[in-house]
Amino acid sequence: MALEDRITPSRENCDYTSCYCEENVWRLCELVRRERAAQLEDMFVVFISNEKRTDYHVVLLQTGCRSSSVVYDLDSELPFPCSLQLYAAEALRSDCGIIPAYHRKLRVVPAQSFLSNFASDRSHMKDSDGSWKMPPPPYPPIHTTENQMNLDDFISMRPAVGWGRVLSLDEFLQRHLGGASPSSPSSAALSLSP
Repeated sequence: MALEDRITPSRENCDYTSCYCEENVWRLCELVRRERAAQLEDMFVVFISNEKRTDYHVVLLQTGCRSSSVVYDLDSELPFPCSLQLYAAEALRSDCGIIPAYHRKLRVVPAQSFLSNFASDRSHMKDSDGSWKMPPPPYPPIHTTENQMNLDDFISMRPAVGWGRVLSLDEFLQRHLGGASPSSPSSAALSLSP
């Protein structure tokens, strides 16, 4: 990836709090808006979950790069950023062998829309007695004028709910990799360089 395409020079320059991936990505989007506003239109926040919402993860996708789309995942041990091809092969992998009810879905939200609409009061990170499951970030919770908490609308994989577009894993990879997916034979031919 060309240096001028990168939105941040290193992982260490990003705000990070373990188990708060949605806020980590919000802060990364805010960094892009502040320092590289022209690139924000090429950025998408990707919520990865399934219809049963067994768990979720959030990453930032940068399209429009000279070489290929890249993923910024602060929780991954893969390069930062990582080519989408490598991320698909090593992190997303395939839904083959997974019960269909648990197949991954991805909610792809334009970064500007995410910055404008996302809100979390962090209540999902508290136990019933009010204690923190994991320590919160040192900055105040993210709110909008309309919402204190709408995280569930972003995690939901129902297309009629929330912002952005909900895609199956295969649809997402088809759209952003042009057809090759971790489950297709052609994926072995993908370049795995970041």
